[in-house]
This record gives sequence, C-alpha cells and structure tokens, in this order.
Amino acid sequence: MPGLWAVFTVIAAFGQVLRNVQQKELTATLGTVGATHVRFLFGLPFGLLFLIAVLTATQLPLPYLSSAMLSWTVVAALAQICATALMLAAMKDRSFVVVTTYAKTEAMQVAVFGLVFLGDPITLPLAAAILIATIGVLLVSWPRSGGAEAFSWQPALLGIGSGALFAIAAIGFRGGIRALETPSFVVAATTTLATGLAIQTVVLSTYLFVFDRKTLFDIFRMWRPSLLAGFTGAFASQMWYLAFALETAAKVRTLALIEIPMAQILSRNLFKQTLASREAVGIGLIVVGVLILLNT
Repeated sequence: MPGLWAVFTVIAAFGQVLRNVQQKELTATLGTVGATHVRFLFGLPFGLLFLIAVLTATQLPLPYLSSAMLSWTVVAALAQICATALMLAAMKDRSFVVVTTYAKTEAMQVAVFGLVFLGDPITLPLAAAILIATIGVLLVSWPRSGGAEAFSWQPALLGIGSGALFAIAAIGFRGGIRALETPSFVVAATTTLATGLAIQTVVLSTYLFVFDRKTLFDIFRMWRPSLLAGFTGAFASQMWYLAFALETAAKVRTLALIEIPMAQILSRNLFKQTLASREAVGIGLIVVGVLILLNT
C-alpha cells in the first residue's frame, strides 16, 4: 500500500514524543543512564508480546538470525543506547523542544549513512527536502541572543551527537530488517525490534548491576511510570521499524521531523516553554521540507 510507511512514521513520531516526555520526567529521579534503561528494560516484554502476536497472526516461523542481521542490530542497539543518554543529558540544560530539534539533525546524517552503507538513493527532491528541513532545525536550535543559553554549547554538542548516533541506529536497524529472510515485512520489523531490545536490556542491566546497583533497584521501585515509558517506547519503535522495512531511512527520518512541532505543543502545555519567532520560522521550514518529501 503506497504511503503506508508515512502512516507508520507519523504514529511513531507521536509515540516517541510521548516517550521522551516520560523519560525526561524520570531523569530527575533515576539519572541519565537509569532513565535511558527504562525504555529498554520495560520495553522488552512488550516487544516480545508484539513478536508473539505477529508470528501467531501470520502463521510464519521466526526468521533465522543470521550473522549479518545480528551485526547490524548490535551496532544499532548500542548506538541507540548512547544516543538516548546524550539526548536526556542535553535536556537537563535546554528546553525539551530545542533538544528534540538538536537530535533531529540526524535527517541529513542518515541520508549520507544510508547511501554509503545501504545504497539507499538520494534524489534531488529528497536532498532539497532534507536541506530545507535541516536549515529549519538550525534556526530552532541556535542559541537565543542575550539569554543564559547563548554561551552554552554543551547541550548543542550533546544533542547533535545524539542525532548522529540516532542516524547510525536507524541505518543499523534498517540493515538488520533487510538481512532477515521472511516474506513478511511485519515479521522482519518485529523480530528486529525484539532482538534489539533484548541486546539493549542485557547491556544496560549488566552495566547498572556492576557500576550502579542502586539505580537499577530504583528503576524497579518506580515500575509504574517506567512501565508506561517502556510500552510507549516499544510501540513507537515498532512503528519506526515497520516504516524502515518499507522505505529508506532518509525518507523516514526526514518525515520524522514533524516530531518537532509535536514536541513544541507538548512543551508549551506541559513544561510552559515557549519559542522565539526565529524558532517558529525554523519549524515552518521543517514543515515545508516534510511537504516536499511527501510529494516526491
């Protein structure tokens, strides 16, 4: 069905904004690593439930996890852990919507990575859409003059670094999906989701058990909000992977820039944070870029 990837992407973007809000709230109590781990530890049970449901509905066997698939997925899983941690660290110093925008510089980066590692083509309209949207990202994220944030570049570096790692994760997960031999793109996407969450849960649980056992125990004590963040994260990831199974990572991640206006709406209502006029223009350019993308 043409355009199905766009539907999955929009749903995923909305789910990701909700998850980011939940993780931002947990950061104050659990710290950056603890809040990062919540999306994986409590997302894994839902990822496994999604996989069981998909295999049952399709009556297809679990695909063979080849070395190529596992290699792609391990790289993507580790990159996503680091990307999430950097994003949450940046949110300690700058507004929710601006940090979300920093992370979205991944759109341009993922296009380059996709061309180099997966051979995903970059057409002229796609390049124009990415360029216009990225200019919008820069306008939104540029420090305000005369404010306390004007001389604080650490959040910018953390956010942009987060975007680079999210770009690597997007390419890795798409590579993992494509490496699976199964007639169903839904089975491929859901298998990759469950595998990635399992890797991330083992890695971060081991790290916290060895170096910060108190935080690991605190995560379980806060199981109610953590469970909600885990479900939201797993659901958003499921939608991302379905989109990756159908379309190039560059197109998916460029359309995902609609997450920024979504983040602004939530930021205004939940955190009472507002945008300057220049930042509003930047969001407008992002929307223009997305519209060009959808008409390519």
